Amino acid sequence: MVRDENFAFWHSATFTNNADTVIFTDELGGGGGAICTEEYGPERGANALYSIDGSKDDPGLAFESYYKIPRPQSETENCVAHNGSLIPVPGRNYFVQSWYQGGVSVIDFNDPENPREIGYFDRAPINEDRLVLGGSWSAYYYNGHVYSSDISRGLDVLRLTDPRMRVAERVTYDEFNPQSQPSYRPGRGHGR
Repeated sequence: MVRDENFAFWHSATFTNNADTVIFTDELGGGGGAICTEEYGPERGANALYSIDGSKDDPGLAFESYYKIPRPQSETENCVAHNGSLIPVPGRNYFVQSWYQGGVSVIDFNDPENPREIGYFDRAPINEDRLVLGGSWSAYYYNGHVYSSDISRGLDVLRLTDPRMRVAERVTYDEFNPQSQPSYRPGRGHGR
C-alpha cells in the first residue's frame, strides 16, 4: 500500500509497457480549481512516479519523483493532472497528459527520478477575470496524433514532431481504449 500526504484524489494509474514504473495522477480539486499555481507547488495536483520492485510474492512500490507542468498557471485557470496515455515508443517511456487549462504536456519519464516535459500545447485562459471550467479534459495518443478533448472549445488534434516519437507512428490500431493499456512490442507495426 502507498500513502502520500500530497495526494488528495488518486485519480488514475498508468503502467509502463514493461510494468516497472507506474504514474499515479492526483486530480486535487476535482478539476475545478486553479491548482497549477506557485502557491500549490510541484507536488500537489501532480503525478507521482513509483518503481515497481520486490518479488512476485512480495511486490512493492518505491517512490521516485513528482511531475507537474513547469509553467505556473493563473488563478483564473482550472489546472490539475488529468487523463493521458502512453505514447507507443517500444522500449521507451513517454506520456501525453491533459492538464485542463494548463493544456497538454508530453513527458519523458525514461528516468523516473527525473521526469521532464519535452513538449506542450497551452492556450490562454478562457476568462482573464474569473475562474471558469474548461481546458483539456483528456489527451490521448492515437495513430500518430494526440487528441485532446477541450471542455469548452472542442477537439484539438496535435501532431508530435519530435524525432524520438517517429517510431510510434508505425504502431497503429483500428481502435484504441487507453484504459486497457495495450502492449507495444518492438519490431511490430501494430500493437496487438
